[in-house]
Amino acid sequence: MLVKLSMSGLKSKLKDYLVLLVGLVISVSIFYMFQTLALNKAFIESNSVISSIQFVFHAGSVLLAIITFFYILYANSFLMTLRQKEFGMYMMLGAKKHKIMMLMFLETMILGIVSLVIGNAIGIGLAQGVGQLLMKQLEFTAGGYKAFYMPSLQITCLFFLVLFIISAIMNTLKLSRISVLQLVHAESHTDRPAVKGIMTVVTAVLSIILLAIGYWAMFNMETLMQAGIIIALITTTSGTYLLFMTFLPLMIGRLKKNKKRNEKGLNSFTYAQLSFRVNSLTKVLATVAMLIALGAGAITAGMGFQNNVMVTVNGFTPYDMVIHQPTEQEQAVIDTITFISKQQYRYKVDKKYVYYVKTDLEQHPPFAPYGVGRDSFGQYKPITEAISTGVVESDNWNDALRLIQPHYLYREQQVQIVDEQKYNQLQAEESSVIVGVSDDFLAHKEKWAQLDKMQAAKYNLSEMVLNSKYASYHMMHGFSSGTVFMGFFLGIAFLAMMASSLMFKILSGATKDISRYQMLHKIGVRRERLVRSIYKEQFLVFLFPAIIGVAHVVLGMKMFSFILRNPYDRIWVPLTIFAVIYAAYYFITVQMYKRIVLPSK
Repeated sequence: MLVKLSMSGLKSKLKDYLVLLVGLVISVSIFYMFQTLALNKAFIESNSVISSIQFVFHAGSVLLAIITFFYILYANSFLMTLRQKEFGMYMMLGAKKHKIMMLMFLETMILGIVSLVIGNAIGIGLAQGVGQLLMKQLEFTAGGYKAFYMPSLQITCLFFLVLFIISAIMNTLKLSRISVLQLVHAESHTDRPAVKGIMTVVTAVLSIILLAIGYWAMFNMETLMQAGIIIALITTTSGTYLLFMTFLPLMIGRLKKNKKRNEKGLNSFTYAQLSFRVNSLTKVLATVAMLIALGAGAITAGMGFQNNVMVTVNGFTPYDMVIHQPTEQEQAVIDTITFISKQQYRYKVDKKYVYYVKTDLEQHPPFAPYGVGRDSFGQYKPITEAISTGVVESDNWNDALRLIQPHYLYREQQVQIVDEQKYNQLQAEESSVIVGVSDDFLAHKEKWAQLDKMQAAKYNLSEMVLNSKYASYHMMHGFSSGTVFMGFFLGIAFLAMMASSLMFKILSGATKDISRYQMLHKIGVRRERLVRSIYKEQFLVFLFPAIIGVAHVVLGMKMFSFILRNPYDRIWVPLTIFAVIYAAYYFITVQMYKRIVLPSK
């Protein structure tokens, strides 16, 4: 009989249970998707760049596990709130409390297992689709990558089963401490606005101080290093929570006191809804803001490394090509490339010197770096300093010739500049080097790779030893592709978890709002105006954490300024990705909320 009553109760709250199931499925699928990277040893070991940043995957996995832990505990506490009143009625009708506790435990576990099965299936699909899409876009090797990876599946099942057991035990313990009267009147609880006092002022000031310290640590990350990360993490997180706890109720209060705005349409009802709900929203909104910062920040940082690849590579050398003693095959490849500038310099070599011709250098001055310290990186222009024959002693000319000097062949010799007459008298075989700047470096990647292989084979060297621009690009692109790949996986995981947490929190309290909307409908308020009120209320709820989260991302990217030439390059791309995901969850939340609270047409 008790099981039949339980099943009827489940059917009556099917919409709420679907919301709960969707939230759990999302958390399971995201966790599995990330584990395919964190635990896939074959994939990591076959990609040297990924292997070098493997600790980032493990750190991200731990962080995701912590967030998932609290998310699951909160989600299953919602299950308890759904059933409290019905369980109280069962006990009033004579059901034993231990039977109710057993029923609660079984419901929690059944819901968890169902979500685990569906979530893993969706996670495998996401890992396959997202993984292959990213690899294709990033020209990233997929060696060893498997969407269906048994160790990831095992750790996901084990992790969530433990979580579901813990949350089921917590629900049953909570149920054991609640009286029958409290269970029956569970839905009679109402949120009350916060009472202002001196502690509110102190907390508000403290939140600003903590955020200021956090931003200061981010701006000085080059000096603070690991200590800066710890300081920023602790102060920014705690400051964000305190900020929402103090300033959010204040902002809602200000909106209510604006008479002109408050008396327009259903604004008074909308602001009253926010005012009575704000206390229960502050913590979850602060959590959402931090997840926005982590998710959008992970994508932004990953893309920042990719966007800075060519900036960094161009800083190493101004020349797209430096070819010594070009063979016929090499010359054939060079002839297929469009150059905006191309010069050839002759030289001869003996046991002591490498001799360059003065007239070649005068007619086509080579590039040399200019500027001081950090500002000189990537800044090149044709050298204007006068040339003097003899051993090169000028730092500027040394820098200019070092960019074209075949260092891997002539390590012992010094560089000497000679006139045409002396050059012709040298009893040594003439060599030459061709340097060039193409119209588009990336458009000729395959040809640069061919030239590097030919040069390496000619001198029996590793391609990386050539220190060519393409070798630098290949190394930097591989590292940045791995970073972007990891950033997207981690970022999407955080953003999906963030948006589903907020959606889940809003919909979990929707049943308490049914009577209010029904009352307004009965007194003649049109459905269209109620819908507009819902859109406005939920927009404000979604807006507050978005502003703080984006602010954290924009200011937080400053911490990468000492390793990225331009950390804000194309930052609009990840912010647009966040906006699309966030907007999608906003509209989904509004539609689901409308179905719950509004009377049928």
